Amino acid sequence: MKLAAAISGDLRKIMAEEIKEAEDAVTAAMRQAVDGLKADLRRQVTEAGMGQRLANTWRAELYPKGRKSIKAAGFVFTRAPTIIRAFDQGAVIKSKRGFWLAIPTPAAGTGARGKRITPGLWEQMHGSRLRFIYRRGAPSLLVAENMRVRTGKRGGFAKGSASALRSGRGMTSVVMFILVPQVSLKKRLDVNAAAERWASALPELIVGNWRR
Repeated sequence: MKLAAAISGDLRKIMAEEIKEAEDAVTAAMRQAVDGLKADLRRQVTEAGMGQRLANTWRAELYPKGRKSIKAAGFVFTRAPTIIRAFDQGAVIKSKRGFWLAIPTPAAGTGARGKRITPGLWEQMHGSRLRFIYRRGAPSLLVAENMRVRTGKRGGFAKGSASALRSGRGMTSVVMFILVPQVSLKKRLDVNAAAERWASALPELIVGNWRR
């Protein structure tokens, strides 16, 4: 009886050690997989020319949080799902009101604190109205009139002074927005392919993290 009890105790110890090793291996492998997938998806975004800020919206979580488990699971997600989905699947973007999409030119600048500029915001900032120019067979335009070219490092354009407006000297019209009925976004990301690669790599990662 004592021998059987000793053997039973040894088996429980061995099983406990095996379970711990399995928990360590599976959790470590899952962490490598979710971190690898997150890095791949961030790299896809930057290589597509969409910037590090959007790339950094990809995040990864490991569950259960704060402990190791044979049932460890990972979750990779983005904080900008609408934008990512559009470039992952391709999309046609139209105006919500059914009119035009206003695409700012570099001359339009940005709003306060880098806020995206719109025709309404531009007019509010500059205190003048933009003129609509319809072009058959080509994008229509919103143009700022009576603008002068800034000199010096700042560059760009500014509203003409009262004297310049009277004389018309140095004044010019500048295209601030290009108007299009819709924009087609081509597929530039492949989220599913990256996820499948890391899911397929999991068994090998688990074996690689097993101590024995």
